[in-house]
Amino acid sequence: MQKLNLPNYKFRLKSNENKTLIFDNLRKKYMVLTPEEWVRQHFVQFLIDEKKYPVSLIALEKQLIINNRKKRTDILVFNKEGNHDIIVECKAPQIKITQDTFDQIARYNLKLKANYLVVTNGLEHFYCKMDFENETYIFLKEIPDYQ
Repeated sequence: MQKLNLPNYKFRLKSNENKTLIFDNLRKKYMVLTPEEWVRQHFVQFLIDEKKYPVSLIALEKQLIINNRKKRTDILVFNKEGNHDIIVECKAPQIKITQDTFDQIARYNLKLKANYLVVTNGLEHFYCKMDFENETYIFLKEIPDYQ
């Protein structure tokens, strides 16, 4: 798999029926290793190892309903009170991050009301803090460490 602009982590990989699988420590099962899953697994480890977010506050592929359609957040991080704190949208490394990507995560956040939004393809990472009063977001250099 492609080298990402994130620290290197050791993952458990295995082959099954000509597919490579990666063990997801949060979901406690092997997942098909797609380029997007590679980014998701790296970013989750980044949140846990570098930013010190507790595993217990992180949910993967959480379903939500928007305009009667089922959608999924890639990574959703809760705060200590159980409120949505960070939404992370992961794309495969070859997918360019565009305004459409930001529009997608912003639509999710109309419902979830998270404080921070992250968009990453593993090579580029965009971090935003929500300004609910002015209905906009402020770009940040990085996501804050867990408090």
